[in-house]
This record gives sequence, C-alpha cells and structure tokens, in this order.
Amino acid sequence: MEFEIVELQEKMVEGIGIRTTNENGKSMQDIGLLWQKFFAEGEYDEIAHKINQKTIGLYTDYEGDYTKPYYFMVGCEVEKKSQSGVTKIIPKGKYAKFVIRGDVQKSVGEAWGKIWQMDLKRKYGCDFEEYQNNSEDIQNQEIHIYIGLED
Repeated sequence: MEFEIVELQEKMVEGIGIRTTNENGKSMQDIGLLWQKFFAEGEYDEIAHKINQKTIGLYTDYEGDYTKPYYFMVGCEVEKKSQSGVTKIIPKGKYAKFVIRGDVQKSVGEAWGKIWQMDLKRKYGCDFEEYQNNSEDIQNQEIHIYIGLED
C-alpha cells in the first residue's frame, strides 16, 4: 500500500469520543455508533469555529500498540475551543499519509488491516482519518489516513 511521508502542523479537533479496543470487534461497534451519534444527534452542527467541512476520526491515548485500548474521537478541526464537546490536539510532526478511495466503512477497514501489517515505525501517539467529504456518495469517498511516525 502506497503512502507519502508528510510533516503536519498542530491541529485542534473538537467532537465526541469513547475509549475502546480492537479486541473482539468492539471498536467496530463503538466507532460505528459514535459516527452515527455524531451526525444523527446533531453533534456535527453544534461544533463552532470549524476550519472546513471535513470530518476526522482520531485515534489517541494508546495504552500500547493497536492491540491495546485507545481513545477514539469523531470531530472536526477547529480554530479554537468552544463550550461544547471534547477537544484533543493532533501534535505536529511526521506522519505517513495514505489516500483511500471508496466506501467509507469497507475501504477504511481494509486500509487499517493493511496498515497494521506494515513495518512502520509508529509513534502510537495520534493517528487519524480525514474524510474529505467531496461526494454525496458514501461509497465513493476520498479519505486520508495519517499514521504518526517516530522522528
């Protein structure tokens, strides 16, 4: 799977989150419900100070590698914190950037399966998916996956 190494500046993300794990498919259920809540219950609309219309799936606060519990958050990049929601910082640094095209669930899930098998020098500090939201068709989306790398 192809990727490029990029340097990112710090980003602030605001949204909702949950502690989860990849064990026994728990994260699939938790993350799906969180995305549903984010849109169906108006969480997206309540976020003030959005930088753009893109949505972010953020993986952070790892207790080890991808097999251990972590915090997952659905949100948007913001200019400044508002009164509602959880805020997390994506630290500046070096990331492996993957560009995925296709169905938002199937393509992203398959990409993560391949990423887990790759020999990347992962930092396990912060990884994220950035949904470009450039199509109304959820089966034909462009998603950028960023994996935090050791310096």
